[in-house]
Amino acid sequence: MLRVALDRLYLFAGYLAGAFMVAIFALMMVLSAGRPVGINIPAGDDFVSWCMAAMAFLGLAHTFRSGEMIRVGLLIDRLEGRTRHIVEIVALIIGTGFIGFFAWSAVKMNYQSWLFGDMSQGVIAIRMWIPQIGYSTGLVILFIAFVDELIHVLSGGAPRYERPKPATAEEVVERAIQSGV
Repeated sequence: MLRVALDRLYLFAGYLAGAFMVAIFALMMVLSAGRPVGINIPAGDDFVSWCMAAMAFLGLAHTFRSGEMIRVGLLIDRLEGRTRHIVEIVALIIGTGFIGFFAWSAVKMNYQSWLFGDMSQGVIAIRMWIPQIGYSTGLVILFIAFVDELIHVLSGGAPRYERPKPATAEEVVERAIQSGV
């Protein structure tokens, strides 16, 4: 049951990131197409940048769990068996520590923005904790994904974020097409 809830959380965060991408597209189209006809969105650039930050951070956990996050495997791809498993655990521990600190700092900053009543400096004054929610929530969900994966790998499982190596040249081409390379 917990597995289903966590997978749904990661998927929901991915969908939310997609919704912010659609919002960015809509705002950019209105800003671009509206300019010649006199339509203007006050602080439109601010809204686009806040949506972009929310999109990027909310999409991290889903990207991580889907095996689409950029990973440099120069060392780990040369290792096998127990050694590879130990290096994988060490990498997850380090990653969990960094993401945990980053998430804690983001939530603390968000809370302080709310506590002090920070306002945006743009044309439209908005309380800064509102656009910061996407940033801090995305990092908290990514931290949960890292902890989830660390527990899974510590219990002897293979990393779920790592895709198996392609067996044929056709698979390499298919993956490159799917990733947009």
